[in-house]
Amino acid sequence: MIPTIVWGTGNVGRAAIRAVDAHPALELTGVLVHNPDKVGRDAGPLAGLDYHLGVTASADIEAALAAGPRAVVYAASGDIRPDDALADILRAIDAGAVVVTPALYALYDPSSAPPELRDPVLAAIALGGGSLFVSGVDPGWGNDVLPLLMSGLASTVDAIRCQEIFDYTTYDQPDSVRYLVGMGQPMDYLPPMVAPSVPTMVWGGQIRLMARALGVELDEIRETLDRRALDTTVSTERMGDFEAGTQGAVRFEVQGIVEGEPRIVIEHVTRIHPSCAPDWPTPPDGEGAHRVIIEGHPHIEITIEAADEDGNRSAGGNATAVGRLVNAIDWLVDAEPGLYDALDVPLRPAVGKLGRKLP
Repeated sequence: MIPTIVWGTGNVGRAAIRAVDAHPALELTGVLVHNPDKVGRDAGPLAGLDYHLGVTASADIEAALAAGPRAVVYAASGDIRPDDALADILRAIDAGAVVVTPALYALYDPSSAPPELRDPVLAAIALGGGSLFVSGVDPGWGNDVLPLLMSGLASTVDAIRCQEIFDYTTYDQPDSVRYLVGMGQPMDYLPPMVAPSVPTMVWGGQIRLMARALGVELDEIRETLDRRALDTTVSTERMGDFEAGTQGAVRFEVQGIVEGEPRIVIEHVTRIHPSCAPDWPTPPDGEGAHRVIIEGHPHIEITIEAADEDGNRSAGGNATAVGRLVNAIDWLVDAEPGLYDALDVPLRPAVGKLGRKLP
């Protein structure tokens, strides 16, 4: 059994605790939290389980790493604290742990990451003997292993389009939805998530990774942006009211340009109510989906709808990201220390899990 720590118990951390507990090769040996109200509580209820796991949450990072975990699932957010997240992850790698995380966007494609981010990680790996694999859903498997797998079913490929289409009121992060994404803000407010160059910072690595896997050279990466205001005030179940005239939907693309044409595209279509921008792409049903479209011969489309925590689609997306990471741990433990990407780490069948239920 591989001793494993989950660092963080938010949206991703809850799913990570459940995934580690369910994995036949992993043993949950520690949970790290920032909120003092969570210290001393059992990991099971913290993860939404109705039973105890016998592991209590701690805020003592030094003691947790000194215990010698073989793996760390770093589930704390890096969106607004990237420097702190990097420092935490370096501590875990220095301790010799395999670290998996969705927190550092630039390291989804390590080969194109800035040296000031990549070099400290490589130094920590050389010193401590740990490893790092950064992945998620979007960015993550929704625009690396899934579209690349599908491209192998085509005779010819004209373009690859990866879409995330979501009702963002399903996200349990109201401040991020309202201020980072800009929902409910005046139309002259520029949301940080779609400010020029930010989408490329987050998703550009996925474009470069797919281009590398497909054996094509990128001319450049471009961004497009469209925003729509609400025609009427709407009331949402999870986030309250959004006023008429404020931003109700946003649509952007990160485009990999090959020989002058957008050939590799990552597109986000985000709403807080289905009445806003009804002419934009919509999920087949429910509150969200991830879709990959292979434009070529044959034309191929696949739509993924994941749900967790009482049917929540955002929680389902988080759970798939966690599955990709947690299921990679035993492979990474057996591999040489290193900085890995999605082309290195195989997406494997759920060995030992078929029919297995949580207690």
